[in-house]
Amino acid sequence: MISIIIPACNAERIIATTLDDYIRYFVKENQDFEIVVVANGCVDRTSEIIDECASRSPNVKLKHIISSTGKGRAVIEGFKNARGDVISIVDVDGSTSPEELHKLIKELGDDDGVIASRWLPGSRVIVKQTLARRIASRGFNLLVRLMFGLPFVDTQCGAKAFKKRAIDEVVPSLKTSDFAFDIELLYRLSKNGCKVREIPTVWGEKGESTLNLKKVIPAMFLTVMILRMSLSPFTWILKNRFCTLPTKLR
Repeated sequence: MISIIIPACNAERIIATTLDDYIRYFVKENQDFEIVVVANGCVDRTSEIIDECASRSPNVKLKHIISSTGKGRAVIEGFKNARGDVISIVDVDGSTSPEELHKLIKELGDDDGVIASRWLPGSRVIVKQTLARRIASRGFNLLVRLMFGLPFVDTQCGAKAFKKRAIDEVVPSLKTSDFAFDIELLYRLSKNGCKVREIPTVWGEKGESTLNLKKVIPAMFLTVMILRMSLSPFTWILKNRFCTLPTKLR
């Protein structure tokens, strides 16, 4: 079975179209699949619309998170509820088509994971990003590659597919709830000896981005720094050292 995890936050305008597209495609492909939609702190009609879709299709399942906790926490909740041998992730806005997600899944083979990239040769970005966003994206990726030793040119693309056994091994250790979740996931899979490949994709952002780069860039840098420190063995050594000092002084 294929599990498709879709984190959704206040997505009432787009969730029905996205679900209909994915249901129609995977039924046509005669696939055994489930779509686990994690409604993350929604205050609009997102959950109601998902329930309506679920009443028409047994392939759709809704999981609630009452308070908004970030995309990472929503995906982790999806991981815990997924039943498929293959677990995939996709954005709620339909930027990745069902065909492109299925391509990732079919490319898995003996690998533990395959992730989509908007920056590899052969990729096609239908809606071009602004120059400022492209510069920010490339700068962020360079920082991630230097700090975490990851070989990927696009850790942040929302479409990814993994073997369930690989995900099950790292889920208990995942802590990040914001956009840096993808980095932690790929880092922990790498440290666990998993083989993850990156392949070109066709990607089209739906609607105009509302990102405020002046606010997002400092937040991105700070979050990545905190994640890097939290994953460093020196952090554990220092924490362990300070935790044992009071005992020795007694």
